[in-house]
This record gives sequence, structure tokens and C-alpha cells, in this order.
Amino acid sequence: MSTVVPIKPRTRKPADLLQLRIELAGIKPAIWRRIVVPESITLARLHHVLQCVMGWHGGHLHEFEIAGERYGVPDPEFDWGDPPRSEQRIQLKTALGGMKSFIYLYDFGDHWEHRIKVEKRHPPDPILSASALCLAGANAAPPEDVGGAPGYADFLEAILDPDHPEYHAMREWCGEDFEPGRFDLSAVNERLERLKV
Repeated sequence: MSTVVPIKPRTRKPADLLQLRIELAGIKPAIWRRIVVPESITLARLHHVLQCVMGWHGGHLHEFEIAGERYGVPDPEFDWGDPPRSEQRIQLKTALGGMKSFIYLYDFGDHWEHRIKVEKRHPPDPILSASALCLAGANAAPPEDVGGAPGYADFLEAILDPDHPEYHAMREWCGEDFEPGRFDLSAVNERLERLKV
């Protein structure tokens, strides 16, 4: 009779963490966030993290441009050239291939270009290896559908001047509590806590 040797369960080594700085291009003063994510995060999950930290709602198409490749959700009705590679199973560390910066585009109409830089690599952390954390940031993200960077400049001009002809309409549209200089770190991290990465 042969001896049965139990198979050891494979233990997964926790992933290293990447500290990323995200800045919205074309806006002054800068709208930016600093986050920590596991390097093993898929691009699909990273998209959701970026939505949380920027305050977007995810109702528009998006795409990553990393090391000369495009990743996203292929859409046969929108792709005029080669469709992007699927982001579903591609891990950030694989897509980066050693690169230290990349682009995340959100809302092809408004064309919100997020410039993302890998600032640091951190050792694995048992808590953070399955989550994301926002460390810092500045300024509120523009409301969705405001018209990109030029539309946001017009929007700010209107909501910051009570004598502007569009003041009341824009305040009603965006909500009376919108403050362009406000960034609520606690609220961002509360949203991230509900997100599984």
C-alpha cells in the first residue's frame, strides 16, 4: 500500500505595494491624489480605485495607456482603430513592465487625462495587500460632464462669481456644496474601504 502524502496548500506571497501620484492634466491649481495599491491589482480594479479617489461615477468609457499599449473595455461601437487590450486580467505590475508613469483617460468626450507616476515601491502589508489607501490629495475633482478642462474653467468662472449670468444655473446643476478647493481624505478612504481590490 502506498503512503498518501498530503499536498501542501499553495501560499500566495503578498504583493509589494506601489505608491502612485495621480494628477489631472490641464487644470490649475493642480488636482492630484497620492494612493497606495498592491502591484498585483488588475487594471480593471485600478479603474475603480481611480474613480473613487477622483470622485467620478464611472459612467463613461476609459482607457489606460501604458508602455505603448492601450488597455480598457473593448467597445465595437466606439473603437475606430485597433481596440484596446482587455484590462480584466492584466495586473498593473505586468502592464508597467518597469515603466514609472502612465496615462489613464476617462470620458472620451471630456477627455480627462490623468497622469500617473509610480513614486515608490513598499514591501507587502497584510492589510493593504487586499485594499487601496489614499494618502493625500488636493482640490475637488471637476463635476462629470462639465466639458473637460476648458469647460471646467468656464464652470469655475461662473460658480465663483455671484454676478455671473450662469451662477445660479451652474450652482443648481453641481450642487450648492461644491467647493473647488476642498479635498476630503476621510471620505475618499471610506469609499475605498468598500472596494475590493
